[in-house]
Amino acid sequence: MKVNVALIQMSCSMDIKLNINKAVAMVEEAATRGANIVCLQELYASRYFPQTVNVKHYQLAHPLDGEPVETMRWLAADKKLVMVVPVYEYAKPGIYFNTAVVVDADGSIAGKFRKVHIPEGPQYLEKYYFTPGNLGYPVFKTAYATIGVGICWDEWFPEVARILSLKGAQIIFYPSAIGSEPDRPGYSSQGAWETVIKSHGIANGLFVAAVNRVGVEDDMTFYGGSFISNPFGEILARGGSEDQVVAAELDLNQIEEFRNLLQFHRDRRPETYHEILKLIVE
Repeated sequence: MKVNVALIQMSCSMDIKLNINKAVAMVEEAATRGANIVCLQELYASRYFPQTVNVKHYQLAHPLDGEPVETMRWLAADKKLVMVVPVYEYAKPGIYFNTAVVVDADGSIAGKFRKVHIPEGPQYLEKYYFTPGNLGYPVFKTAYATIGVGICWDEWFPEVARILSLKGAQIIFYPSAIGSEPDRPGYSSQGAWETVIKSHGIANGLFVAAVNRVGVEDDMTFYGGSFISNPFGEILARGGSEDQVVAAELDLNQIEEFRNLLQFHRDRRPETYHEILKLIVE
């Protein structure tokens, strides 16, 4: 079985409406190119606001029936797309999540994932804005494939990919907002970022698709580089540093082919892994 996947990497303005309209136009382009599943970048409707601590930024959050999701639900139904829509979720007063809503090809909501691992570092001040996710690591059986989602910092943790693979995910999507590191000028994490995510696909015998924003926002430069790789670790498509639809055709039969070659799931020994549940291992 084959499925066409597209990633929407774009620069964002201060205007939420303009960002949504820009994303719509790029999703429509992806649809004309034959996409079945489209993933937007982390916090697609706004600039990356966690660079500073500012109570006014809480006003950027929307309930899940707000415009950032509802617009994409309509578009998904119109174009018969499965979509991963990452937004700043207003859950209740004082409770906000970094969330990805999975929309099925009929426009219905298949479910949602809330970012679990929340970073805190220079200009990545996310603990001020996001409550850690409380939904675990769900997978979503959509019209075209069974998919899982990890959001940005989640993509660095191998446990996330392992759980999603064991639950049946064929593709893991990683919407991201990653760029310059202000405490280490001149360093780019792009190579490490691509390597670790690609390795999750190899270790779990599935496809991975990571989408990252581009452009300069305040003091940060986002490097883009969105990519899609197969279970063998081969890059099927890679973006540059500009607004771009990054697309590839995925042959899902490669999952079984790879897993029959390298039996990582068969040879797991979970009864020996109890130490990993400890915060510190002596």
